Amino acid sequence: MNLGLAILLIIVALAGGVALGMFIARKQVEKMIADKPILDENALRVMMTQMGQKPSEAKVQQAYRQIKAQQKQAAKKK
Repeated sequence: MNLGLAILLIIVALAGGVALGMFIARKQVEKMIADKPILDENALRVMMTQMGQKPSEAKVQQAYRQIKAQQKQAAKKK
């Protein structure tokens, strides 16, 4: 019976460690994306140019602020 209990405890500890590791990794990735977003001003300029728009600084900043606001709202919902 002691061997069965030891195996059960090992399996439970392993499952708990995996679950905790996934939770911590998810939180770290969310924090990293919030701190340094994937899409920056230069990427917006390139995207606007490819879509045929002339990217003025005001347009780029407005679009960037909208993206940041959407990310903050999405983070609050979770």
